[in-house]
Amino acid sequence: MKNTRLPIRMIKLGAFVFFYLKEIVLANIKVAHDVLTPHLRIRAGVVAVPLDLKKDISLVILANLLSITPGTLSLDISTDRKVLYVHALYLENPDAFRKNIKTQFERRLKEIFE
Repeated sequence: MKNTRLPIRMIKLGAFVFFYLKEIVLANIKVAHDVLTPHLRIRAGVVAVPLDLKKDISLVILANLLSITPGTLSLDISTDRKVLYVHALYLENPDAFRKNIKTQFERRLKEIFE
């Protein structure tokens, strides 16, 4: 049986690549600005992000994309694979940070890989 969702997933993957490249550029600008200016804006912290992803590939991709993005680092995934711990350099609002990961990254990865 032919997978009819494959073309839709490929389009969503392409859109995700552009979204992620934009996020990389913005994060690089933010970190570079902070390094080059005399006043540091760093408010580092660790956030527990509840996960809806089930497939290993989705979890690995999410953790790696966050680690590659300047200013964030994936620290650990809970043993039950339901929580991802992320360190952030610019953590003004933990709830907003968590929501951004859930709505921008996790939702898109779920649409593509699950």
